[in-house]
Amino acid sequence: KPYKKSARIVGEVIGKYHPHGDSAVYESMVRMAQDFNYRYMLVDGHGNFGSVDGDSAAAMRYTEARMSKIAMEILRDITKDTIDYQDNYDGSEREPVVMPSRFPNLLVNGAAGIAVGMATNIPPHQLGEIIDGV
Repeated sequence: KPYKKSARIVGEVIGKYHPHGDSAVYESMVRMAQDFNYRYMLVDGHGNFGSVDGDSAAAMRYTEARMSKIAMEILRDITKDTIDYQDNYDGSEREPVVMPSRFPNLLVNGAAGIAVGMATNIPPHQLGEIIDGV
């Protein structure tokens, strides 16, 4: 698939699924494109997506992105009626309750953070080891 302007992607996400600030959406997309933040990147970024030295990504109007090949495995079975859907925030779209992932994203990329008084710190794991363990 071709790259699309990051600003367009952020606008679609805000308009369809997440009616909050654009900076949170763009910053999340940038993190998913950085090989020093994700073991297996979910976004294939084109342009300046920052550096490990702390340099910020370029403004969303200057960058382009598309889903990485491994991220496509998260959505591959989305049309096979294997998951439940719910209305989005304004009832204009349907969104998946969970993703029909063939890729164990939480285990291989890990997670860290605090939200609503709960904390998590799951380290990233190697995909081959996860497959062997299952």
